[in-house]
Amino acid sequence: MFYKCFIDNEWVEASDGARMPVLNPATGEAWAEVPACTGQEVTRALESSQRAQLKWKMLPPVERAAYIYKIAEGIEDERALFEELLVKEQGKSLAEAAGEVTDTIRYFTYAAEAARRLRGDIFPSDNPREQLFIYKVPYGVTLGLCAYNYPLALIGRKAGPALVTGNTMIIKPHEATPVTASVFCRIVEKAGLPAGVINMVTGTGANVGAPLVESPIVRMITLTGSIRAGQMIAEASAKNITALSLELGGSAPFIVLKDADIDAAVEACAVARFANAGQVCICSEAVLVEDAIADEFTEKLLKRVAEISPGNPMTNSGMGPITTAGALERIEKIVADSVAGGAKIAIGGKRPEGAAFQSGNWYEPTVLINATADTAAVKEEIFGPVLPIVRVADYEEALAIANARPDGLSAYLWTQNPSVYMDAIQRLETGTIFLNSGIVGYVQGYHNGHKLSGVGGEDGIYGIEGYLQKRVVYQKY
Repeated sequence: MFYKCFIDNEWVEASDGARMPVLNPATGEAWAEVPACTGQEVTRALESSQRAQLKWKMLPPVERAAYIYKIAEGIEDERALFEELLVKEQGKSLAEAAGEVTDTIRYFTYAAEAARRLRGDIFPSDNPREQLFIYKVPYGVTLGLCAYNYPLALIGRKAGPALVTGNTMIIKPHEATPVTASVFCRIVEKAGLPAGVINMVTGTGANVGAPLVESPIVRMITLTGSIRAGQMIAEASAKNITALSLELGGSAPFIVLKDADIDAAVEACAVARFANAGQVCICSEAVLVEDAIADEFTEKLLKRVAEISPGNPMTNSGMGPITTAGALERIEKIVADSVAGGAKIAIGGKRPEGAAFQSGNWYEPTVLINATADTAAVKEEIFGPVLPIVRVADYEEALAIANARPDGLSAYLWTQNPSVYMDAIQRLETGTIFLNSGIVGYVQGYHNGHKLSGVGGEDGIYGIEGYLQKRVVYQKY
């Protein structure tokens, strides 16, 4: 099956006819193709987005919202198709795919609902017969760079706020998961959006991503990706002083203190680590457990992880494969380096046995014990189904390990002591803290990182604000 790109409300191929295969992570087989776009398609998309934005921003926000509601309705109408595509190209289970479709609809609906809540400010002037206004206006052409772990939801998370605030957007999906983006554009076409409000191009980072990032036409870039990718984009876009919203990686510590509800913490930790095969930026990446309860916690966690069964993501409610072969190789190397450094595999640590797992990107749910703060699996973001356990003396040691990291996207803390968790709110250097809570994210919240985990953020009123810049007017009368 060949899925085309979408530029100026037309379905296009690469100018030279080149195509890229899309692989099924569960089998390794190519099941679709997309255009390997060239600079010609990039230029066309940029010019189309620029033309469209001039008219799009002049529409009343409620008229822009009407189109966004139609997109949400269109996704719901094609729910079964999107669920199937997410399983085939990304590898998540069918149940997880259903959740992603629901989340995408919520992102678009929340953005549309914001149309009547966009606001500026009025401040008193220092002079008579003068008024001070602060307007909030769109950037113009925005670029949405999406990661492979949530191919559809990340489009909703970015495109909804961009459109309702008067921006246009060029979507560049990850090379591993471009089909969902192409089918999403069918919904855009059916919703009747003006040509150029949404454009979508597929291709490599070198041929498509780089010229988009470096273009002076793009005035705001939103990326969900790795720290390295964020650094490269910040450097490449710096000459144009392009606005950035970078939601980057991070290795979230899961801190469990001796007064925690151990059973609840175990369940939350297992779900947070192995959901979507561990390919979630806010997954629990390393357990920091207080010595007094470390044995009990570890025993219960191993028993819970043993219940997680990899299998065909279309029929199995357990854990699916890793999305890309490169990511699997990286996971295997991190585990090998961790074991070489003294950690021990308590469960998992290899490809599952059986004929069904001999091809594709499979890896067992894995727990490492005897880990330290210097273990490779603790220091690096694994982005896969591997969970190291580090024993700590107390809260202060756990806090020191967590804050010593150069990144700071999220952290988990399990304790019943108000003095401790109120202290953590002040001192944990991270964008999100889950207090006695498992992994969760609401459209009305805010998703952002501290330190190397990014700038800007998404979701909620602050996420929508991120797609607007301020314009100050001093008006004499």
